[in-house]
Amino acid sequence: MVRPPSARSAVPGVGRLGLLEPSAAASLRELGWDNVESIPVLWALSRAPDADLALSTLMRLRESIGPGWNALDSAIRTEKSLRGRLFALLGASSALGDHLVADSSAWKTLRRKDLPGPDELVADLLQVVDGVPEEGANAGPMLFRAGISGPEVVALLRKRYRDQLMLLAALDLAATVENEPVLPYQVVGRHLADAADAALTAALSVAVARVCKDGPVPVRLAVIAMGKSGARELNYVSDVDVVFVAEPADTTATRLAAEMMSVASQAFFDVDAALRPEGKAGALVRTLESHVAYYKRWARTWEFQALLKNRPMTGDLRLGEEYRDALMPMVWSASERPDFVADVQAMRRRVEDLVPADLRERELKLGHGSLRDVEFAVQLLQLVHGRVDETLYAQGTVEALTALAAGGYVGRDDAANLTASYEFLRLLEHRLQLQRLRRTHTLPAADDEEGMRWLARAAHVRPDGKQDAVGVLASEIRRNAMRVRRLHAKLFYRPLLESVARMDSDALRLSPEAAIRQLAALGYVAPEHALGHLKALTGGVSRKGRIQALLLPTLLEWLGNTPNPDAGLLAYRRVSEGLADQIWFLRELRDEGAIAQRLMIVLGSSEYLPDLLINAPETIRMYADGPGGPLLLGPQPEDVARGILTAAARYDDPKRAVAAARSLRRHELARVASADLLGMLDVPQVCRALSSVWVAVLEASLRAVIRASAAERGAQAPADLAVIGMGRLGGMELGYGSDADVLFVCDPKPGEDETKAVKWAIGVADRVRQLLGAPSTDPPLHVDAGLRPEGRNGALVRTLAAYAAYYEQWAQPWEVQALLRAHQVAGDQELGLRFLHIIDKVRYPVGGVSADAVREIRRIKARVDAERLPRGADPATHTKLGRGGLADIEWTVQLMQLRHAHDVLGLHNTSTLQSLDVIEEKKLLAAADVALLRDAWLTATKARNALVLVRGKPTDQLPAPGRLLSAVARVAGWPNDDGSEFLDHYMRVTRRAKAVVERVFGA
Repeated sequence: MVRPPSARSAVPGVGRLGLLEPSAAASLRELGWDNVESIPVLWALSRAPDADLALSTLMRLRESIGPGWNALDSAIRTEKSLRGRLFALLGASSALGDHLVADSSAWKTLRRKDLPGPDELVADLLQVVDGVPEEGANAGPMLFRAGISGPEVVALLRKRYRDQLMLLAALDLAATVENEPVLPYQVVGRHLADAADAALTAALSVAVARVCKDGPVPVRLAVIAMGKSGARELNYVSDVDVVFVAEPADTTATRLAAEMMSVASQAFFDVDAALRPEGKAGALVRTLESHVAYYKRWARTWEFQALLKNRPMTGDLRLGEEYRDALMPMVWSASERPDFVADVQAMRRRVEDLVPADLRERELKLGHGSLRDVEFAVQLLQLVHGRVDETLYAQGTVEALTALAAGGYVGRDDAANLTASYEFLRLLEHRLQLQRLRRTHTLPAADDEEGMRWLARAAHVRPDGKQDAVGVLASEIRRNAMRVRRLHAKLFYRPLLESVARMDSDALRLSPEAAIRQLAALGYVAPEHALGHLKALTGGVSRKGRIQALLLPTLLEWLGNTPNPDAGLLAYRRVSEGLADQIWFLRELRDEGAIAQRLMIVLGSSEYLPDLLINAPETIRMYADGPGGPLLLGPQPEDVARGILTAAARYDDPKRAVAAARSLRRHELARVASADLLGMLDVPQVCRALSSVWVAVLEASLRAVIRASAAERGAQAPADLAVIGMGRLGGMELGYGSDADVLFVCDPKPGEDETKAVKWAIGVADRVRQLLGAPSTDPPLHVDAGLRPEGRNGALVRTLAAYAAYYEQWAQPWEVQALLRAHQVAGDQELGLRFLHIIDKVRYPVGGVSADAVREIRRIKARVDAERLPRGADPATHTKLGRGGLADIEWTVQLMQLRHAHDVLGLHNTSTLQSLDVIEEKKLLAAADVALLRDAWLTATKARNALVLVRGKPTDQLPAPGRLLSAVARVAGWPNDDGSEFLDHYMRVTRRAKAVVERVFGA
């Protein structure tokens, strides 16, 4: 017979209740809840964060409570508030469920509808140890002596503390099951801090009883709360950070502090005193005078940042207040310290670096868009403006945000939104910690659907009609993390923009003095100038000014993370003004986040690129990502070279042809330098691209001049002309600051007078050099023919026969060595190849280079080492001529070529890196030695290129430690901006390579 619908739906089954355990139905029957009278109880159970966990714990509790179950069962049925607290607690925390099962009578605690106050918490925990007020000269309102101080006190205190924690958690969670009041985040944090104060007061009372058995406490000891405990925004499970102040700071004071920490760490939570002066290496207890002396002389910025949250919590509170009164003036003047900005930024980066990359999106405390982002931002603003505004003397993050908004340092809407996101993230953190009473800040993995479902229910997240609870939670996590990241930028920069642009007539505006303070704290060395740039960018009532005002908060944050935000902001102003008539520019920055961020990194890191970008603005569009990756990596060197030749060929006038070639070179330099600075290209790729564009411009210029000459003469050229690349151009290993070393070779055509042909060729070569060397805003194009026979005293152009005769009769060892890098790069290819065949007999002599020639090369090398280093240069850090620098590596490779190229055809190669590969392959040097040489060459080349990108002009000397070196380190790809670490690495690499160089030259 089919049962009527009403009968089928009267009592919800386990499936409708969301119970998944096979034993659930039997458990409900055993509890007597499988009937109509129990329907409200069943639906309440179904709303528990984990209904199966709640039910299984209830079964254990029933067994533990025995005959007393009937009283609890009756209370569950009749007391809706108790039911909500109990089911929510058991479904959210297995640890507190275990605690309740272990002491089944403690369920009655959950009937309480309010939280105990601070005094009641202290009295409750002191009652456990029979604590009484301490007497004597050092007595005070928070100093007690325990009547029970044996080993048993740890278990007694732990149990009572867990009772208090259980009550708070039940009240905090109850709204997830029944319509109970929601405890605000601040109430929870303050109550946990009050409980921590009470716990340490009880622990100190035990320490007093153990250490001072024979009389009153002979010292004054203040316990100072730090961190979240000091700010009264504590987590459920957290270290409690403390600092001790004592008068005198003797062995008794130290023993009291250590004993208190030991008792508390066993009974309640870990007590951490690592924020004391000198950290864990410092004395556990110091006098007030010793604290003051340390902070005046030795403390770093982060230590003052930590002191923002200090609060006397127990012990001698009067001494604690004296400590606070003595140190807080130093806290509020910390922003005037010269290393303030660098210290704060470095501290934030170090915190982020502690988080493994695969956990950063799941890390609530330290990841991107996390709690620490909010706390760091708020603390930085407090330190900056608190020096002149006492209303900012707040310890809690939410209270401080409220004060910053009231003072006009943060927009009111931004403060409200940031507070909401902060409280949401703290709620998730609390729920995660309650589950097993473990200290954790990590969200469940994306594929952990069960973990996410539990968290959603524990956080009272409900479906929204479009997504289930898990989907809503995931969306909220993403939304809040993004909002924190976005507001992190606005927090600093929106008030600045409101102070210089009429964005909102109702908005509070920073005073000019406050704006300057804020810019200085964000890393701007000349904040007055920076403020002027902001006014210029957002000035007027134009649409562009309004768009700039909307863009600048995010742009300025990105600039603030670059080595030179001052120069970056000036460069951005110049670029914006230079592209004022380009309607696409601001639109691209607004719509393409990758373009905007990469542009700020480039402008704040490089003096080489801004002028190039102003003159080649289309490069900025290439900062976007395409379907195949960054657009900056799209063009290939051979395609760029072909484009340069084609563009120049359109013009008969050599000046216009060279101008066209230089224009495309400008675009290519901007592209390559941008990709290099953004870490998209490695050293060989950069060298190849730079060399290729140089060769193309040289070829285009030579062709243009020859075309013009033919038109002027009314006849074809009287000679073939080839350009031979030498040095790094011949090796296709040019850097940003490299000249083009060349030789010009001509060969008169049949029937032409040799003298006239050579004169014509010299005129062409001279014209090419003049056109390329003409003054320009672009990086220079200097063609250097100084390596020709007889140097600068010799003819600029020689015939092929003249070169053959010279090298056969007069070539010096250094000239032979220079010829190792000779390669055809421009002009008549066939003539260039003939030249190379002629010199092959000179540079790769049968049987190898003579012993006399090797001795001469060694002599010249020693002379170069001793004499060519510029005056005042540091031989350890000169990238070209210094120890283990480029010259050392290249001379070593060339000596190996002179010795072995007659046998090893692979060494007929003008590339240093490729020749090193052959040397390793043929075992001419040990693989480890070759690796050292290769590493040094790449390191020095990268550093040399970075120097040019940062400084905007050719230079070979690494600077001393400081801001400039840090910028070079960042651009050279060093993982942080610690220039000293980068310099140590550079010197270590080059020192090891130098040892190989000396062995090769000494062999």
